[in-house]
Amino acid sequence: MYATDRGIEELVERRGDEQVSVEWLAERLRVFVDLNPAFEDAVERVASFLARDDADA
Repeated sequence: MYATDRGIEELVERRGDEQVSVEWLAERLRVFVDLNPAFEDAVERVASFLARDDADA
């Protein structure tokens, strides 16, 4: 198990029954990067992955 799996599991446990908008997710990512600028590149890569996920299928 990767360390990120624990965070993903926590997300599912705490918010797994919720539905969120892309706008909400984008705003939360912006806030995270504002608070943690060292992760800007990683967040950018995740956002690009999510944006293109259905186009690559």
